[in-house]
Amino acid sequence: MSSTSPDRPGREARSPRLRIETDPEAVERDLSRLVLTLVELVRQLVERQSIRRMEQGDLSDEQVETLGLTLMKLEEAMNELCERFDLTPADLNLDLGPLGTLLPED
Repeated sequence: MSSTSPDRPGREARSPRLRIETDPEAVERDLSRLVLTLVELVRQLVERQSIRRMEQGDLSDEQVETLGLTLMKLEEAMNELCERFDLTPADLNLDLGPLGTLLPED
């Protein structure tokens, strides 16, 4: 059995849409936190891979120097972005419940 809307004959009545009241600043901060968390995860993975390759002797001295400078600049940029959005590095370490935290704890 279907109910019809009085203002739309033949159309089923819909329940009013649920609206979530959100604070635009909180949404921006949470989205920034998520994006920065993903960037930090990738940064740490690249750093670990670079260290492995360096220890295996797969990189020239010039490549090691370039990677080191690049990783330092990326870390500085991450720190600046965290400051801009009033986040700490600890804020980026999402708790995954029984799996633990996303990022390794130092």
